[in-house]
Amino acid sequence: MTDPEDARRVEIKDGDDTVAAAEVSPRPGGTARASLHSASGHVAPGRRADLVDAVVDLPEVQASSRLEATIPLGDGETLDRLRERTEETTSRPAGSTALVDASLPGEKSPRNENPAGPPGGGPAGDQPPGEDNPGA
Repeated sequence: MTDPEDARRVEIKDGDDTVAAAEVSPRPGGTARASLHSASGHVAPGRRADLVDAVVDLPEVQASSRLEATIPLGDGETLDRLRERTEETTSRPAGSTALVDASLPGEKSPRNENPAGPPGGGPAGDQPPGEDNPGA
């Protein structure tokens, strides 16, 4: 459970209806704690994963090294997405919930960044930078 005084609420909506929500708070020692849940009944596929993405992308979570999350037991979509977005992820049942402990990736790189550089680089036969190119 999170402390209501320092918790941030994140909601995923379909129209006017909140279909998934989380309360997230930073904890001492570089840990973020989150409680994720979704509306009862049908929730469109991908919406629970959207909630995980919104939680993991929060600045206070990004600044943390660990994430402790509580999710409904049997919520495979949320658990799968947490495993994709975290490292060393473990989960265990606790009543009607699952407790998830995970490490957050240490080195963050902006999404959609191409590490090879901008598109349209030189042909494959170009020499690596720093080597002399006779005849150039």
